[in-house]
Amino acid sequence: MIDVNRLRVFRAVVAAGSIQAAATNLGYTPSAVSQQVTTLQRETGLTLLERVGRGVEPTAAGLELAEAAGGVLGSLDEVESRVADLRVGRTGSLSVAYISSVGMAWMPGIIAEVVRDFPGLRLGLFVREVPEGSESDRMDIEVFVKNPEFPARLGFRDHDLMEEPYQVILPVGHPLAEQDQVELSALRGETWIASDSAESSCQLRVDQACAAAGFVAEYAVRADDHLPAIAFVRAGVGVTIVPRLCTLDLVPGVVARDLVNPTPTRQLTLRVRKAVEDAPQVHRVVTGLQDASRRDPLVPTASGISRRRSPRRAASRD
Repeated sequence: MIDVNRLRVFRAVVAAGSIQAAATNLGYTPSAVSQQVTTLQRETGLTLLERVGRGVEPTAAGLELAEAAGGVLGSLDEVESRVADLRVGRTGSLSVAYISSVGMAWMPGIIAEVVRDFPGLRLGLFVREVPEGSESDRMDIEVFVKNPEFPARLGFRDHDLMEEPYQVILPVGHPLAEQDQVELSALRGETWIASDSAESSCQLRVDQACAAAGFVAEYAVRADDHLPAIAFVRAGVGVTIVPRLCTLDLVPGVVARDLVNPTPTRQLTLRVRKAVEDAPQVHRVVTGLQDASRRDPLVPTASGISRRRSPRRAASRD
């Protein structure tokens, strides 16, 4: 069986690029590090490192072993962390990854209740736009935008959370700000501000909706995030389109209006690890997310958005 500590030492050498640097980082002597790597090569029957100048580089086999060891060592670190928690009386944990708009609109209130009702709970909360990588394998809960590129994951259960429409953000005083709903085609010729990266699925939905309305949006600013995009709108530079969750706490000087003909939307997906879905802290977060998504039902219709009527969200300039 491969010794775990030797794997750690080997990965440290690969990361540092030399025996000497790895020894300094680990607090070992260079000879001790060299001995650990030599023993690991003997255990595996593989040549893992080769000398390059004054340093070392992993061979193809060494690089593959270092990458494979990362997940194993990460899992062992998690086990050790859980053991440490149990020693001091912390008997539960919760890890949640979510898109930034959900993090702003829903997560603070939900987590505040969880922390209050489950004192000592070990939390791991992460903003993550894409459910990929080894980190996703360790999440208890994820909220992300549904995409064919994100298939179902073994050991997890997916739930449709909400079909979320996009809205246009306009500066106060814009002629279209007087309307409750804005025809997407009416935005032809506006100065456009992108609220997401050009290659993102969310931005693609906006561009596809504009194409369906008969025009191509010409972006003067690529803000790559809804907060700076809205700031540009407030300054009078142009208009932007963002998911509705991004409009729940608008700054003064801008308004949000529903879009119609067509209404771009995105599907939010809730993914839960099956092994922990009955844990009370996990159930509380899942229920909180589902309740939040139902508070203001949003159902796309042929003519626009059907929802409970709420006061017009507008703000005047400071």
